[in-house]
Amino acid sequence: MSAAAKLKVSSIVLDASALLACLNSEPGSESIIDELPDSLVSTVNLAEAVSVLVRQGASKEKACEALSLLEFQVVDFDRASAEETGALAARTRSAGLSLGGRACLALAARENLPAVTADRAWKSIQIGVQIRFIR
Repeated sequence: MSAAAKLKVSSIVLDASALLACLNSEPGSESIIDELPDSLVSTVNLAEAVSVLVRQGASKEKACEALSLLEFQVVDFDRASAEETGALAARTRSAGLSLGGRACLALAARENLPAVTADRAWKSIQIGVQIRFIR
């Protein structure tokens, strides 16, 4: 059974910015809070969220503990994901997407789900993936 087949039915793919918005109860997060249990997060986006929290002064343990309070499904970043994420570099360069942003979009494309972000720079992206903005 593939890793994707083991996942329960999902509704959205979260970028690190959306994940952190939910964690911090930021404006717009209320629009997706009920979907969290059915959301997917790439391990790359999880790493990005931990990185932000650590840069803000949290220990790795506190950052991981805080994120564990949110219910979401973590999806491993495998070779196919890496290749698709890399392939998005040229198509998203003008928006300045991070590796995490591209990983989110690649996962959303693979799963045919909307990508959710708080990053307004994504407004200019047209790659055939539905993008939902929380603010």
